[in-house]
Amino acid sequence: MKKYIIIAILFAAKITSYSQSLGYQDLGVLFSENDENGSARFTAMGGAFGALGGDVSAMSINPAGIAIFNNSSFSGTINSRNSDITSNYYGNSLKTQDQFFNLSHAGAVLVFDSAYDSDWNKFAIGFNYRITKDFANSFLAQGNSNVATFREFPLDNNVPILDYNITDEQRFSNNYGGEISEFNIAFSSVHQRNLYIGLGLNFYDLNFSQQSQLTEFNSDSNGNQLDANFYQENFTTGTGFSANAGFIYKAHSNFRFGVAYQTPTWFSEIIESTNITDNDGFYGDTEIVVSNDNVIYDNTSGGYFPTQELLYKLKTPSKLTASAAFIFGKSGLLSFDYINKNYQNMKLSNGVFTDENQFFQNELRNTHSFNVGTEWRLDRFSIRGGYKYEQDPSNLAEKANNLIGHSFGAGYNFGSFKLDFSYSNNNKTSLYNFYSGFNVDPASLNIDNRTITATITLNL
Repeated sequence: MKKYIIIAILFAAKITSYSQSLGYQDLGVLFSENDENGSARFTAMGGAFGALGGDVSAMSINPAGIAIFNNSSFSGTINSRNSDITSNYYGNSLKTQDQFFNLSHAGAVLVFDSAYDSDWNKFAIGFNYRITKDFANSFLAQGNSNVATFREFPLDNNVPILDYNITDEQRFSNNYGGEISEFNIAFSSVHQRNLYIGLGLNFYDLNFSQQSQLTEFNSDSNGNQLDANFYQENFTTGTGFSANAGFIYKAHSNFRFGVAYQTPTWFSEIIESTNITDNDGFYGDTEIVVSNDNVIYDNTSGGYFPTQELLYKLKTPSKLTASAAFIFGKSGLLSFDYINKNYQNMKLSNGVFTDENQFFQNELRNTHSFNVGTEWRLDRFSIRGGYKYEQDPSNLAEKANNLIGHSFGAGYNFGSFKLDFSYSNNNKTSLYNFYSGFNVDPASLNIDNRTITATITLNL
C-alpha cells in the first residue's frame, strides 16, 4: 500500500502511480512537529521558558520550572486561529482562509514547602493538558500544467480508443483535521534554593484525517471532453509516550540557566484506515465522465467503497533545550531557548518501511531553532513580546521554508486571579506535489497563521 501514497508536502519525493495524500515519511515529520501551544503569557513570549519556569505551560519544555512557583495555581486557555494558505500553481494564485477555535491548554501546579529542616526546601507537582499539534487546515490549487494524466475513458468502446491528451485545467482540494493532544505530569524540587530539578511524563493522543480530491478537465483532438474526479482519504489514530527531565540553576538573583532533554515520543500503536487501495486499477474513489457518451464510470458504484487498515509504530526525534534568563528585579526579564532536534533519528516500524527510514537518514537533518521572550511589569500590568525561529527538517529546504514567528501580549494581575492575552503570527512556505510519476511542478504554498490567545489563572 505504501508505494501508492508516498507524496511530499514539504519536499519533492520520487513515487509511482496516482497519489495525492501524504505518505508515511511526510506523516512521520508532521506527527513530530510542535505548535508550542500554551498559556497566553507563554505564547506571547515565544515559548522561551526553559530557564524561566513559573508558568504551567513551561513543564512541557523543562519540568524543573514548576518549582519556580511560589504558590499553587490553575490556568486555562482558549485560542482562535486564523489560517491563510495561498497556493500558486502554474501562474494561478488562490487564497484559502479558515478560522479555528479550541481549548488549547488547561493545567495546575501544586506547591508544597518542606516541613523539615532540609536542603530540599520545596516540592511541586504539575498536571497539564495541551494541544501539541493542531492539524486543521485546508487549501485549494487550480491551474493548467499541460500534462494530462487521465487520458482514457475506462468504458470506451471506440477502436482505437479516444486519447484525451489536451489539458484544460486541474483543480485540487485538500482538507486536514484532528490534533495531537498531550497530558503532562511533572515533579520538581529545589535544592538549597538555587538548583531546581524536574522530571516529566507525557502521554499523547493522536487523531488525524486528510481528504483530498483531484479534478482534471481534458479533451481530445475532436473537442470531446473528459472530466475525472479522484478522491483519497486517510483517518489515523494512535497513542504515544515520552519523558523529559531538566534542571534550572539560579547562578545569581539576576541570572539563571537551564538544560532539558525530552526523549523521543514512541507512538506504539498507530492505526490508519484509508481508501488508497487498488479498486479497478485506481488507488482511490474515481469517477470519469465524457461528453460523447451517456455512461459514467464510477469505481464505487453499487456502494462499493473498499478500504484497508494498517497498524504501525513511529519514533519521533528527541529534543535538547538549552536556556538562559536574565531577571531585572521586579521590573522585567529576558529569556532565550535554543532547541536541537535530530530528525534523522526518526523511525517507522511494524511494517516494510525501508525506503521511508532511509529517507529520514539521508534527506532530513539535525535542526537548530531558538525562541526569545521578554516581559516588563508596570505595577500589576505586564507587557510581553517574543520571537521564534524553527528550521525546516529537510536537507533541501530553502530559507523561506523555515518557520518565523512574532508575538506580543499583555496581562493584569488582580491578586487572586490573572488575565492574560496574546497575539502571535507565524509563516512559512512549502510545496505540495499532488501528482506522482509525472513531469508536473508542485503547488507552492504560503502558509500564514495568526492566533489570539486568552488565559485565566487562579491562585489556589
